[in-house]
Amino acid sequence: MSILENIVDFFNSILWGKNILVVLLISSGIFFTIKTNFVQIRFLKHMILLLSDKSNNDSENLSPFQAFCISTATRVGAGNLAGVVSAISIGGAGSIFWMWVVAFLGSATAFVETTLAMIFREKDKSGHFYGGPCFFLKNGLGKKSWGIAFVVTGIICWAGVLQVVSNSVTESFNVAFSISPIVISILLTLLAAIVIFGKTDKTAKVLDKVVPIMAILYLAIVFFIILKNITLLPQVFSQIFSEAFGVRQGVGGTIGAIIMQGVKRGLFSNEAGTGSAPCAAASANVSHPVQQGLIQSLGVFVDTFVICTATALVMLLTKSSVIEGLSGMELLQKSFNYHLGSTFGEIFVAIILFLFCFSTLLGICFYGKVNVKFLTDKDFGQTLFKIFALSMIFFGGIQQNIFMWNLADLGLALMTIINMSGVLPLSKFAFDSLKDYQKRFKVVEA
Repeated sequence: MSILENIVDFFNSILWGKNILVVLLISSGIFFTIKTNFVQIRFLKHMILLLSDKSNNDSENLSPFQAFCISTATRVGAGNLAGVVSAISIGGAGSIFWMWVVAFLGSATAFVETTLAMIFREKDKSGHFYGGPCFFLKNGLGKKSWGIAFVVTGIICWAGVLQVVSNSVTESFNVAFSISPIVISILLTLLAAIVIFGKTDKTAKVLDKVVPIMAILYLAIVFFIILKNITLLPQVFSQIFSEAFGVRQGVGGTIGAIIMQGVKRGLFSNEAGTGSAPCAAASANVSHPVQQGLIQSLGVFVDTFVICTATALVMLLTKSSVIEGLSGMELLQKSFNYHLGSTFGEIFVAIILFLFCFSTLLGICFYGKVNVKFLTDKDFGQTLFKIFALSMIFFGGIQQNIFMWNLADLGLALMTIINMSGVLPLSKFAFDSLKDYQKRFKVVEA
């Protein structure tokens, strides 16, 4: 093992192994939930209505729905499937309950960080909005160096994620169709290049079509599986709640293991507090910062309460003897095979994983575009990042690189800490903005 790998493993063992990030994000989520008087519950109906708001759309910036789709694309990705599989494999059914708890608290964090990104964003000469942690660290705290640090750690994280996600697609197609990983890797890279290169970045237009399609397709199949097993549903939810509190021991063995698996995978899946989603959200044209904050809060709900729960139910409705001893994506594959038949199950998982992963790749490319803009206005900066991103997609697809995944974990941990170092001291601006929004727009609470 190289010196660099040892260094990465050492810091990961502290930041993740000692649960520093878990404590930071959970405590912050509780604080934001209380300070906003449970904004994620009070405004839930209003959040849904905001998705269809077209009153402020223009040709230069994203619509609220497009920004929602970009951030949802990265949330609802391979991690959304693999994260749930990992949580159940290690922590049992009870870990799903704790993923719900994390999503509930994380939706308040997502509201605050996105509202701040809207308040402190900038507009370039062409009329495009750009924002995110790097911008509110500079414009809100006067810490440009922290903004640069966020960009660097973000690129480290996204480089690893691009490789891991690409590899997930090539492996699934190899299993389902016996197609060589290099063929799928080339295809993925070419498709991504077509979208992100050219006179105009087509990411938003592609994702506002792909995300709804993939979500509807996935949920339709899951709904079919649930209907087939409707009589077992009460038993499944009883299992989730009983194991969540240690009434029955989960796979993890102790209630502490069950809780920690749910918390960790929940944070990994919904991204609240990492600073990623605000990079896309801040590009939306809305009449008030709080509007986009509420929409991103809804994104956390969709990610965990809808998609993650759907994935969990498929596995928990599978006979235990079929998946006994399995873990990882093999567990998910066998679960779908059990419900849909081996041939259709493998094909479905491969196709849905392709859609989930491809949307994630595009979303990350958009995040990178925003952060590179913070470093330089020159076009060559954008071109270099696009080439870099495409190379990560290609090389990740042809071979698995565990070190890059570990590096992604480290990058995610560091960018989260840097992001929250700005979100917490600036949060008063978000709270005041929420009060102003309620006063000006007289929103009817749910």
